[in-house]
Amino acid sequence: MIRIMTVCPESFGANTYLLISENEALIVDPAVSVSAILEAIRAEDATPVGILLTHGHFDHLLSLDTLRRVLPLPTYIHEADAVMLTDGRKNAFYEFYGTERTFGAADRLLSDGQHITLGKDEIQVLHTSGHTQGSVCYLCGNAMLTGDTLFADNVGRCDLWGGDETALRLSLEKLRTLDPNLTIYPGHGPSARLGDALDEAAYFL
Repeated sequence: MIRIMTVCPESFGANTYLLISENEALIVDPAVSVSAILEAIRAEDATPVGILLTHGHFDHLLSLDTLRRVLPLPTYIHEADAVMLTDGRKNAFYEFYGTERTFGAADRLLSDGQHITLGKDEIQVLHTSGHTQGSVCYLCGNAMLTGDTLFADNVGRCDLWGGDETALRLSLEKLRTLDPNLTIYPGHGPSARLGDALDEAAYFL
C-alpha cells in the first residue's frame, strides 16, 4: 500500500507530498525547499524515483529545477500542461510578480487513465481539467492527490490561463463516481474525505 507523507509547506501554502511504496518514493509538486524534501526522503529511508506534477502553476514548481540539479529524476506532467513549465505567463508567475519565470521541460507526458508504477503499487492518472487544461489527480488505492482541482472546502480558481469553469464542473462530476470515502490530499490545505469535500463544493456545481 502506498504511504503518503506531507512535506511541510513553506511557500504559498502549496503542499509537497512524498508517495512511498517499498523503498521507492515519488515527489509530488516540489514547492518547498529542497532541503526539506531531502530531509523527508532520508527520514523515510527511501530512494526517489521521479517527480509528479499535478498541474503547471508556478507555486507548485518553485523548487523543481533546484531539486532536479540535486536529484536528476524524470518529471511527469499531463501533456496539456507541459507548455506551462517553459512559459512564464502561462504558469501564472507573471500574474503575481510582473515578470516571467520558467522551468525546465518535463521528461514524460501523462494522459488520462495512465498508470505509474511505484514499488509494488500502481498510481492511476485521472485527467481533471478546469483549474488548468492539464490538471490531474493521482489515485493511490484508498487515497487521492487532487492538486488544485478540489480542496477540503473549495475548488481551484479558473481565472488564470487554461482555466475553464465548465471543464471543472465536469471533472468534479467525474470525481463523484469514485468512492466517497477516499481520503484526498489537495494542493493547498488539509486532507479530507472525498465525499465531504465534494459536498463543500456543491455550490460550484
